[in-house]
Parts: sequence; structure tokens; C-alpha cells
Amino acid sequence: MAMSPRQRRELVNGIAFLTPNILGFLAFTIIPLIFSLILAFTNWDLRLHNMFKDEPLKFAKGENFVRLVDVEGLKAHAASPQDVPLPKFWRFLGNTLFFMIGIPFAIAASLMSAILLSQDLRGGSRRVYLTILATAGLFVGVTMLLLSGATQTAFVVMLGGVFCLILLTGILGGTTVYRTLFYLPHFTSGVATFILWKKLYNPHTGPVNNLLSAPLESLSATVNALPPATVQAGMWVSYAVMALCLFSGLRRIRLMWKDGELGWAAAILPTILLILPAVVVRSWAPNRLAADLVGLVALAMLVWFIGRVIRGQDFPCPYDSGIGNALMISAALMVIEFVCVGMAIVFSNLPEMAAQGLAPPEWLTNYHWAKPAIMIMGFWAAVGSNNMLLYLAGLSNIPVELYEAADIDGASRLQKFWSVTWPQLAPTTFFIVVMSVIGGLQGGFEMARTMTQGGPAGSTTTLAYFIYSEGFETGRLGYSSAVAWTLFLMVFLATLVNWKFGNRYVNE
Repeated sequence: MAMSPRQRRELVNGIAFLTPNILGFLAFTIIPLIFSLILAFTNWDLRLHNMFKDEPLKFAKGENFVRLVDVEGLKAHAASPQDVPLPKFWRFLGNTLFFMIGIPFAIAASLMSAILLSQDLRGGSRRVYLTILATAGLFVGVTMLLLSGATQTAFVVMLGGVFCLILLTGILGGTTVYRTLFYLPHFTSGVATFILWKKLYNPHTGPVNNLLSAPLESLSATVNALPPATVQAGMWVSYAVMALCLFSGLRRIRLMWKDGELGWAAAILPTILLILPAVVVRSWAPNRLAADLVGLVALAMLVWFIGRVIRGQDFPCPYDSGIGNALMISAALMVIEFVCVGMAIVFSNLPEMAAQGLAPPEWLTNYHWAKPAIMIMGFWAAVGSNNMLLYLAGLSNIPVELYEAADIDGASRLQKFWSVTWPQLAPTTFFIVVMSVIGGLQGGFEMARTMTQGGPAGSTTTLAYFIYSEGFETGRLGYSSAVAWTLFLMVFLATLVNWKFGNRYVNE
């Protein structure tokens, strides 16, 4: 059907208006993507291919991708087989995944803050007066701590004053004030925030270490005054809590399996996550007897779990059903188990550490503390991020009738959250998880560049920073492009997995 002159004129006008956007998309997105894909299969190196050298550009086939995982090439240059290091790609991928451990904590904190901020927090006149008195008492207490030598900086007074001001204004202004204060860090420039936290983490003059110095000195004196066996008893308590978490997780998975909420294939990965801390504790724990006992207890629990599972289901379900809930529970308990393993190691070594004197960590300049320091900062920023706003919007859309029905049935607050709030927030959580995984795989560049330059010894170098350093610091543009496209493939596959299982969980 032929177009009329008017339709043809409207089409030309529409294309004319869209042309700037189309040209910009081609110039800054499509063409660079295609160019970087071509670069990934070449040996382009700015040290060899520049205006001062006439080195021909060669087609390297898949050599750049082979170098990502080439352990044999590293063996040829190693003094002994035991000295073979991991390829840089694997090391920095491990750093990236380590930083992503904080994603569940950030999501949980955003949800809790959204639930808190969805309540009516405005107080009556009596609550205002009580808050004023509590604020005055807190300020006096903080001042006494300062005068008694508990710290060497006025940061404690400022922190106490800010906390008191937030508490008072929140009671007077209600949720509007709290929501504004929680979301305020999101408006702050990222680089400015990173510089501020770098100053806070300064091992010599930073307020964080000034705050920790006095408590650590007191703890060191207390530990030295106690028998070593008494202090090391905390190791057994930590392992007991770890065993309790493992049993709780396996029991919950078994009940979900029995009631037809979890398929057989969907139960495999959550079970592996729960058992993983008990497996790695053998290589981490300094006390071999304790590690063996933990392994035996975990093995006994696993045998009990398998014995109960093979009895069958009361209500059959699809093989991959319910993986979302099971993964959430097992991942949360796995993190707690790893924390217990770390606490057990600390209690085991605490008498020896206290004898030498406990001192605050050096944070960003220490190989083992640099990543946790950045994760703490990321957790602080994530509490009041866009995830909180998304959860606030999701909470406001939950029908009140569901809560009223739960109240009639006598449900507790925890039961209402698990049976009403959490299922209704499944679409929001699915979106947040997908975006957080994508952001976690792609993130870390700004923090590493501003705070640590990727150090110390590459401990904070993520894949994003690795791409930058290879492409713009060393000039290996071909290899950098190969890393970038490998990262794209990882993000794509992770998104497909989330969409496959998470979307089904949302629809259920």
C-alpha cells in the first residue's frame, strides 16, 4: 500500500528528529562494541603499535582468551610446581566474587530499613520529651567517655551529636526526615565519599582506629588476665553455632522437600552451600581436632538429611521447583557459618595475639583487611540506596486485607513477614537481585581506583579495574578487550540463570 504524501512527510520528520539519537547510539555504543570485539582477536598493544613503531597488527585468533586461563604458561616460568600462581584473571575474578558476598547483606539491610521507614515513627508529646532527655543523657555519656580518655579525637562527640540530632528530628518530623537522611548518601558524589572513607580508615590519624584503640587495649588486658583455655572456649561455642545453623538449614530444606515446595534438583545446590563451610574449615582452622570434629558432625547431619530425603515426598513437585526460597535460606546460613568459622579462628589465636598487644587493623594498607574495609563502606552506602526506595514502593502496594487476615489467624510478626510480606515483595526482590549481580560483576572500579589503586598486592583489583589497567595503563588493548567480553559473557549467563529460576519463583 502506497504511502500518502502526508504520511511520507510525517515519516521524514520523525526520522529527522530521531537522527541525533540514532547517530549518538551508533557512534558511542554500537561501533565501539563491534570495534572492541574485533580488538579481542588481535595483538594490539600500544607499546608495539604506535606512531613510533611499524609493528604490523596481527590476527591472534583466540590467544587472548587462552591467556585468561593459561596455567601451563605460568608453569614454564615458575621455579617449582608449588610456586605456580593463579592467572591474574582468576585472582581478580575471585576478588570480584568476594566483594559480591556483601550483596545479600545489603539487600537484607535495604529491606529492613524500608520496613522500618514504612511505619509511622512520629512521636507524641510524651515521646518527644523522653527523646530529648535520652538525647541529653547520651550526649553527657559521650562527653564523659571523651574526658576519661576513651578516645583521642572529637569524632566521638560529633558522632554522638549527629546521632542525637537524627533521633530527635526523626521523632519530631516522622518518616519523612528518616527517609531523607537514609537516602542522603546516595546524592553524594562517589569519589567524594571514597576519599572521605579513605581518611576515616587512615591507620594513624583516622577516627575509626582512634575509636578502636581503647576498646582493643581493654580487651587485650582482659584476655591476658584469663587462662588461655577459657578464651579458646569461644572457639567451641562458634563451632556449635555453626553446627546449629547447618542443622537448621538442612532441616528446613528437608521440610520443603517433604511438603512439595522443593524439587530434587533444586535441593542440590542449597545443600552444597550449607555443607561448604564445614568442608573448607579443615584447611582454615588452626586446631586440627576441632576441624575433624566439625567434619564428623557435618557428615552425620548430611547422612541424617539424605536418609530423611530418600523416604520420598508427601506432595510431588517439579524437579526445579522452589529453588529461590531454598537458595535464599542456604546462602544466608552459609554466610553465618563462615562468620562462625572466622570467629573460631580468632578465638583460637586470641591469647597469642593479646600477648603481643591488640591493635586496630591497617585497613586499606593491609592485604587481608583491604577487602573487608571496602565491603563495610559498600554496606553503608547500600542501606539507603535505590533498593530501599524500591522496597518502600513494594511495601506500599501490599493489600492491607492480607495483614488483616493474618491478624485474624493469630499470626506473629515473623509469620506475617514470611507468609505475606516476603512473597508479595518477590517481584521487587527479583529485580534487585538481578541488578545487584550485574552491578557486582561490573563494579569495583571507582573504589579501587580512588582508595587503593587496586592494592595492596592486587587484593582489591576487580575485573572492571583489571580491564582498565590492562587497556589504559599497560596498553594491551587486545587482551583488555578479551577480558571485557569475557566479563560480558559472565554477566549474560548470570542474568539468564536468574531469569530462568528467579522469574519462575516470582511467578509461583
